[in-house]
Amino acid sequence: MSRHTHVRTSLAALAATTALLVTGFPVVAAQAAPSAPSPVAPAGQAAALAAAGQQSAALAQTLGLGSQEKLVVKDAFRDADGSQHFRYERTYGGLPVLGGDMVVHQTSAGTVKSVDRASEASLNGVGTTPALAAPKAQATALAAEAGSSLQTAPRLVVWAADGSPRLAWETVVSSTEADGTPSKLHVVTDASTGTVIHKFEGVQTGTGQGVFVGNVTIGTTLSGSTYQMKDNTRGGMYTTNLNNGTSGAGTLFTKSTDTWGNGQASNKESAAVDAHFGVSATWDYYKNTFGRNGIRNDGVGAYSRVHYGQNYVNAFWDDSCFCMTYGDGSGNNAPLTELDVAGHEMSHGVTAATANLNYSGESGGLNEATSDIFGTMVEFYANIPSDNPDYLIGELININGDGTPLRYMDKPSKDGASADSWSSTVGNKDVHYSSGVANHFFYLLSEGSGAKVINGVSYNSPTLNNITVTGIGRDKAAAVWYRALTTYMTSTTNYAAARTATLNAATDLYGAGSAEYTAVATAWAAVNVGTVTPPSSPVVTNPGNQVTLVNSAVNLQISASGGTGALTYTATGLPAGLSINASTGKITGTVTTAGTSNVTVTAKDTANKTGTTSFTWTVNTTGGTCTPAQLLGNAGFETGTAAPWTVTSGVVDNSASQASHTGSWKAWLNGYGSAHTDSAAQTVTIPVGCKATLSYWLHIDTAETTTTTAYDKLTVTVNGTTVASYSNLNKATGYVQKTVDLSSYAGQSVTVKFNGVEDSSLQTSFVIDDTAINTSN
Repeated sequence: MSRHTHVRTSLAALAATTALLVTGFPVVAAQAAPSAPSPVAPAGQAAALAAAGQQSAALAQTLGLGSQEKLVVKDAFRDADGSQHFRYERTYGGLPVLGGDMVVHQTSAGTVKSVDRASEASLNGVGTTPALAAPKAQATALAAEAGSSLQTAPRLVVWAADGSPRLAWETVVSSTEADGTPSKLHVVTDASTGTVIHKFEGVQTGTGQGVFVGNVTIGTTLSGSTYQMKDNTRGGMYTTNLNNGTSGAGTLFTKSTDTWGNGQASNKESAAVDAHFGVSATWDYYKNTFGRNGIRNDGVGAYSRVHYGQNYVNAFWDDSCFCMTYGDGSGNNAPLTELDVAGHEMSHGVTAATANLNYSGESGGLNEATSDIFGTMVEFYANIPSDNPDYLIGELININGDGTPLRYMDKPSKDGASADSWSSTVGNKDVHYSSGVANHFFYLLSEGSGAKVINGVSYNSPTLNNITVTGIGRDKAAAVWYRALTTYMTSTTNYAAARTATLNAATDLYGAGSAEYTAVATAWAAVNVGTVTPPSSPVVTNPGNQVTLVNSAVNLQISASGGTGALTYTATGLPAGLSINASTGKITGTVTTAGTSNVTVTAKDTANKTGTTSFTWTVNTTGGTCTPAQLLGNAGFETGTAAPWTVTSGVVDNSASQASHTGSWKAWLNGYGSAHTDSAAQTVTIPVGCKATLSYWLHIDTAETTTTTAYDKLTVTVNGTTVASYSNLNKATGYVQKTVDLSSYAGQSVTVKFNGVEDSSLQTSFVIDDTAINTSN
């Protein structure tokens, strides 16, 4: 994510200086990114890719692959905690292995934790010399699709996707579907018998309607005296006019002025504005939510082609050209450039760059659902008044002639063909209909079951066996799906494996046994994938043994997770003068009697399940002499890394955009101009008998102009108690030192946390440097 000083991070601000106003209302992006382990920035990704490449040979041996097998890096990233995830394609005797892809998960120390494989089958014994010649395979492929022509000549591959590896030919034949959609059918034929093993489509399609975005800003480029519909701030993405042709890249939209379209379908620029805006909004959603730098995460923008064919009522993504294409609809007067269509089509590219889900069977349904899910999220992210964000797909098309949408996420079967829940035959459906299972899951995970009204749209989502699902919010649900797609899914993932992948993702993001984990399991059970996971018992975090002086004040927060509903806390063995708050788990009071106690804290949930932890509490009459010290590690962040701080991605920073107080490094929280949360925390123990003072230098820089409203906020907490708070109203030109007395925490472990929360527009930067916890007598 890029940060901005004194700018509004809307589509206008991110566009070039030639950004323009077309016809309607400016867009303001407004969806908060959920708390989650963040992947590394592009520079870190390059290092992860290099590490994955360096380890490929050793990993192949570790994983028991044969001597003819090699791993080829496709993607790699590190989490903030140092965990690594390496995605590999596989070759055998130099041949690509279809269904041989895998994701290797490692600890920060480089130890393999687990591996997700598209196929577990061994390739030992597979021959590399075909009995069937290439021309025969080509003829078979052409015969498999009536009226097709050769797109790509047969290539030898090893087919492993069905668990029975064998040598095969892969041929791509092209044709045109009945609705005018181009087809690039991949036909896999057995290299021994010549029989067709598998077919899958290379062009992934969706539907929508354009000329709906209204007044928006788009990124353009001034070249000489001519404006181009090209956005160099988003990977050089551009939009072209096919002028109702069906081949080629099209002609780049250009003109002498920087005002485009009039909102009417008769003006060819209007559809181009829709498409161009849709790409921008999708780029921004992925970047500002997940830190993804473009479709392939390589900073390269996809391009759009509008006005495809005659009366073409569809739109499609083609990974071979890395582009999206939109038809003009019935009568060539209803361009299919609706916002969720752009998000849908570009998300096919994200899938191709990550899990590469096969576009057939259950994996094809998951592929299509991924695009519906993120197309919907782009619509909510952009939040433009002319396209009300909702869980309806293609709702502005009226393709059915009765005002109904193309697909419904809350109850997919309302379209007459999609599946509400899984069955053994769901993989036999067209991928646009088998996607219903995952679309329904995502809606339930986001919003929960039952009747409700969201943004003025009524929904009523039924579940299998009337299972009640409590939603976790669409941002968290999308975070789970994105993590599962990029980290755990492979080309052959089916619905059962998708459940496992999303549960793994929920564990990574929110913790095993968390409410989010339970919601994922429950939502899948509600669509007949797996069963409801019983809630775990509460888990109480041990605070460590405590040492306190007589007559000292105590403020110790006990933390617990898991369980069902709210937790109730009790404690036995507390020193005289102390008590625990039953609702919050905080132990407070003033100790009155010396001695050592054995303390047990119990947390009980609403289902009467309990969790406990025990520790000693020693109360001394004297604390001896305190040795003055500074307790925080990496107090000025000058190591250039976080440890021993725990921070969100990108917080430790040495860029020139914000000056440090001293040295080169500092902690820069927020400053994105979009909904965002950053934090930095560290835990230390204050020795018994010591006075202690927390200090830090703080600079607040903001683009907010209000003098009355705190839009962006920074809180400083100690063991969960707020000890200081600031906002955009506290902006200052330089650094100011702040101090907090921590003497009451003597003898305790304390966690100091800085937490910044930014709203959806106008950046505020909270810059912290030269922190300290100094002890004294």
